[in-house]
Amino acid sequence: MSTSLGESLAFIAQKACIYFGIPLLIVGTLGGLLNVVVFLSLRTFRESSCAFYLTIMSIVNVGQLITGLLVRIMITGFGIDWTQTSLIICKLRYFIIPIAALISFTSITLATMDQYFATSFRRRWQEWNDGGAIYIVNAFNNRIVK
Repeated sequence: MSTSLGESLAFIAQKACIYFGIPLLIVGTLGGLLNVVVFLSLRTFRESSCAFYLTIMSIVNVGQLITGLLVRIMITGFGIDWTQTSLIICKLRYFIIPIAALISFTSITLATMDQYFATSFRRRWQEWNDGGAIYIVNAFNNRIVK
């Protein structure tokens, strides 16, 4: 009985990966690419440092979807393991996924800090809005590393 339950759960996981993963991959990739197009095409966004952070986040999220979710769909849904056939895909996948997550979180944090500084009532914090958040985070990171 446990083998039939295990087989049933594996079958359900395979179908869920196909039926939920593929639409998520398509919609997520299209949404991320549209974000990049909007942030790079409109002049208002090209001049904003917050939009720069969001553009970086969108590019990284699309890369994360392609390297993480596409490979997972192929492995779980269709039984095609690209990580077994290509050493490059195997190494890139395990490198890109955590790095992309960190870059994405950092970008949204910097965008939030940028908007906070831009809307602050303190004049000095408003002056930090022109890329100042990058310098603050770099200084903080350099102190931690040393």
